[in-house]
Amino acid sequence: MTSTNEQPYVCITADTHAGASIDTYRGYLEQRWVADFDAWRGGYKNPSKKHVGSKKTKNWDSAERLSDLVGDGVVGEVIFPNTVPPFYAKAFHIAGPPRPEEYERALAGTRAHNRWLAEFCREAPERRAGIGLIHLNDIDDAIEDVAWIAKSGLRGGVLLPLPSPGEHWLQPLNHPDYDRLWAAIQDHDLVMNQHSGQGSPPYSGGQGSNALWAMEMPFYVQRGYTHLIMGGVFERFPKLKYILTESGCSWAPSLMSRMDAMYMAWKAGAIGEIDTTRDPALKEPPSFYAKRNCWYGASFPGPAEVASRDIVGKDKVLWGNDYPHYEGSYPYSKENMRFAFSDIPENEVRMMLGENAAKLYNFDIEALRPIAKEANITPDLVRTPLEEIPEDSTCLAFMRARAEKFGIKM
Repeated sequence: MTSTNEQPYVCITADTHAGASIDTYRGYLEQRWVADFDAWRGGYKNPSKKHVGSKKTKNWDSAERLSDLVGDGVVGEVIFPNTVPPFYAKAFHIAGPPRPEEYERALAGTRAHNRWLAEFCREAPERRAGIGLIHLNDIDDAIEDVAWIAKSGLRGGVLLPLPSPGEHWLQPLNHPDYDRLWAAIQDHDLVMNQHSGQGSPPYSGGQGSNALWAMEMPFYVQRGYTHLIMGGVFERFPKLKYILTESGCSWAPSLMSRMDAMYMAWKAGAIGEIDTTRDPALKEPPSFYAKRNCWYGASFPGPAEVASRDIVGKDKVLWGNDYPHYEGSYPYSKENMRFAFSDIPENEVRMMLGENAAKLYNFDIEALRPIAKEANITPDLVRTPLEEIPEDSTCLAFMRARAEKFGIKM
């Protein structure tokens, strides 16, 4: 019998991206939208020309994708969207919620993506957990899509939209109008996912706009986390499971502390001159709900993310390689594992590299073990400290480490 120390890790990336090509999506639209699609397609221009080429096919070429991932040490993947759905100007997770006049076409486009994704996941069902797309513009439509996502086996759950302060036509996530949706997601036992890039307001396009978007992104995406917790969503729906991905987790302990401090003042009715009597405090401190209901997709982590595991929960941290994005660890995930986990106990590494993802997203670990032998990510490999960062890697964790050598904090 293979000893625990020799058995390879079953590595599941909780952060990959996939999608169909624009023209492929045409075949997944309802027939009534095809003529509109053809007219829209004639004027569509790719917003990201640098992604055209060999990288593009990684979004939808199943064989290429499986080969890439095994070569990177990965045997299972949780799939977020990546390509542009019909009628969109950019990828779903960075596009922002559609305006009321855009909604019907946007819904047609995301439903086409969901149909494609369900079929794509069926090509490798043990290795793929796809995340379905929903909108908040119409709660009845969202509930219908939640039921379809569950029925269609997209066990990655739903990608929950995150309205920014600029999307005034949608209520914030702590609004009671959404309770019917939370109930449906809980009843279908689906994970609520959010991802870095969501929730940011529009920027002017002037100098610094892209830098401001990247710099302020952590604050805006964390609003989903705080609104759901402080809004009592997890109190009213205690079985909900929420994960914020590609956002690390080193920020979470201090944010939990700040929420708890506000809770104590809120509970005492002493938030300056603010009257709290009509806004009752939660039954438990916010950190209670964070630790019970929230997970963290700490994609391509560095030591700081791993150091937070004792506070956020060793069973709540999920590794990811962000395939096929440039800022992710692919094709140097083995190096990222060594960088982040070399001095961490083996049982905890097993949890963060795969077991936590398997439990959250219902992967069959035993079914993946034969592929894990092929990927061959052994405890001996991971516990070997990384001496040199790959020179040609643009992984953000490695870029931060390079910058810190020069005294620059990123």
